[in-house]
Amino acid sequence: MRGVFRISRGTYTEVALVVVEIGEGGVVGRGECRPYARYGETPQGVASDIKAIVPALEAGLEREELNAMLAPGAARNAIDCALWDLASKRSGLPVWRLASLFVPNSLSTAYTLSVDTPANLAQAARMEAWRPLLKLKLDGVGDLDRVAAVRTNAPNARLIVDANEAWTPGEYQSLSPELARLGVEMLEQPFPSGCDHWLATLDRALPVCADESCHAAASLMELAGLYDVVNIKLDKTGGLTEALRMKSLAEECGFKVMVGCMVATSLAMAPAFLLAQGATYVDIDGPLLLQNDRQPGLRYEGSRVFPPSVELWG
Repeated sequence: MRGVFRISRGTYTEVALVVVEIGEGGVVGRGECRPYARYGETPQGVASDIKAIVPALEAGLEREELNAMLAPGAARNAIDCALWDLASKRSGLPVWRLASLFVPNSLSTAYTLSVDTPANLAQAARMEAWRPLLKLKLDGVGDLDRVAAVRTNAPNARLIVDANEAWTPGEYQSLSPELARLGVEMLEQPFPSGCDHWLATLDRALPVCADESCHAAASLMELAGLYDVVNIKLDKTGGLTEALRMKSLAEECGFKVMVGCMVATSLAMAPAFLLAQGATYVDIDGPLLLQNDRQPGLRYEGSRVFPPSVELWG
């Protein structure tokens, strides 16, 4: 990591990633995932799940069959994205065309500030005040002071916040109106997954987004009427194939869409970049939080990110 990264669940100084490479006919497709302990994943377990499906891949397994064989999660994501990349290289066509998407345009991504003291956040906000959208991680105690410090020192930036399941209903009721007063435009995952029903009886001071409660398309029906926005991440959906289906269904159900990421390299961001076209919120700043990205990586100019090169993915 570029420095220390803190959220409500813990502190990180490094991330472990798993890369899948699938070769055929002299070309290689690649996909990257971030095994996430919150969902019971480890790098070793994810690698084991991937290796278990190698015989099926050697027999010609394709993306739709993969979705039937593996559950949503990091392992399926890396394989699915590698298969998309391989299909692109075999056909000579970009993934956006294979997926019947529009020509991708550059996007503006959120930039994440992790949990810290108000004084440290004030300094970080001053340094990043030029960015159009800041995302602030929260953890309950002292959150209003954190948000106030960022707002004071980045007065022109749009601001969204992410509690990562750390709040109680009481904190939600007291903090939400104050966040709205400070110009926060969206609150992500205030309550633990499984406690989403708490939102049904609480006043809504600002839009609320589901993250840890939102995985593949099947989870959307449980969230309807509770959340305004859903955060779609490839490591949760288990790949671009399911993520595209989920995005379409979410929009049909009236949700606004946020496309997010786990902290990972540009190889993981490249398929998310295609998914993020047209999303209300884009949060694919993972490489910006790393000390080093892979080369070639995505091109970031400030908070603007550009389509991946064929050398990277897709």
